[in-house]
Amino acid sequence: MAFRSILAQTFGLSLAQQGKRRQKSACCAIMRADISTGSAFAVTTLDGVQPTFEELSEEEALLLEQRAAERRRRFAVTIDLYLVLTVGILVAIGLMMVWSTTFFWSEPQSAIFMQQFRNALFGFAVMFVLSYIDYHWWRRLAIPIMALTLALLIAVLIFGETVFGAKRAFFNGAVQPAELAALTVVMYMAAWLAAKQSKIRQLTYGLLPFALLVGAVAGLIILEPDLSTAALILVTATVMFFLAGADWLQLLITFSAFILMGLLAISQFDYARARVENFFDLLRDPLLASDQAQNAIIGFLNGGLTGVGLGESRQKFENLSAPHTDAIFAVIGEELGLIGCALVIGLFVVLMMRGFRIARQAPDTFGALLAAGITVSIVLEAMFNIAVMASVIPFTGVPLPFISFGGSSLVSGLAAVGVLLNISRVIARQAVPTRKVNETLWLTGMRGTITRVRHRFEQ
Repeated sequence: MAFRSILAQTFGLSLAQQGKRRQKSACCAIMRADISTGSAFAVTTLDGVQPTFEELSEEEALLLEQRAAERRRRFAVTIDLYLVLTVGILVAIGLMMVWSTTFFWSEPQSAIFMQQFRNALFGFAVMFVLSYIDYHWWRRLAIPIMALTLALLIAVLIFGETVFGAKRAFFNGAVQPAELAALTVVMYMAAWLAAKQSKIRQLTYGLLPFALLVGAVAGLIILEPDLSTAALILVTATVMFFLAGADWLQLLITFSAFILMGLLAISQFDYARARVENFFDLLRDPLLASDQAQNAIIGFLNGGLTGVGLGESRQKFENLSAPHTDAIFAVIGEELGLIGCALVIGLFVVLMMRGFRIARQAPDTFGALLAAGITVSIVLEAMFNIAVMASVIPFTGVPLPFISFGGSSLVSGLAAVGVLLNISRVIARQAVPTRKVNETLWLTGMRGTITRVRHRFEQ
């Protein structure tokens, strides 16, 4: 009490005045919360009575502060709008390019576009729902989800549809387990790595079970065969393993083992070996490159800076294979030019920055690893596709996220973004009570309320 009295005398305040200031601050907090939510201003005590300013006790003032914080937490904008806007623009570009690459052979002309449009609507619905599901649920469901993924990967090898010698999908290509595995593996690895934090650097608890699990998933996908998706999962899981605390030696051993697995797979599949040989032919002499690589380069050259115009690409007419899926970035380069390509790349850079920002601010290790894994998976897939079209790496057959035609790819990508949004929502809600709210805030239609409250404190 003596210390408080000294402070009061120093600042010229009595203890009673300090209490009144605290009560007034609590009332202002409630006022600001009510104004920001558009509700009528009202202060009630524990008994439900609306008191005058002088009748508020310190306990009631504390309760009002807590109530104000809760209202701000409930009604604040807690979703990452930059991430939503970025993904929305990417999907819009994808729909536009799907129309451009399919209208001349689709029967009717809008059939493929409408199918992708329905995929987008369903994907956004999934994203919206997942953004409200607490991401900690995925930690509890990690084992069942991983078991279901392994079952689907085995089932597609037995019952899947054979297209161009590969068994990758069910229901006319609508469901591709490998695309779903790219997300479910991230969920499981985030849960597993978060649980093994202190034992990550031990061989029997860290490296060995990690290599066996990821190797089993990748091995099943390679048998389809789908080497590109397997490589994507291997690289993403390895990055997550390193972020969780693995040392450089473990990282070197892991990458070496996966490279050996990749070389073995390439030697066993003729199509993979042919792609690697075509890539080295391109490095020796561009004229020896495959038709796909040459036509992609021609498309970029035709596009120049501003492109030939939407729908005016020539390379998509029987020159480029799968212009609406794997080669869609080459069509973007021809029709929208270097500016269009830079826009797409810039959007993925923004997505990467927002994703890593969410991972950095996540409230726990599981959330951080989950956000980082999702971000790495999406960005790596985009990098693979763009690098292939630019003839930087051998042809992989990986779609461009959110842009290439395909239901499984689009829906799984939007579902992953939904999980990211939920993590960002948790971060924002935890930060809301500590935000400084502008006391002069007023909204249209609330001038009278503010005026009444100000008059009340001036009396």
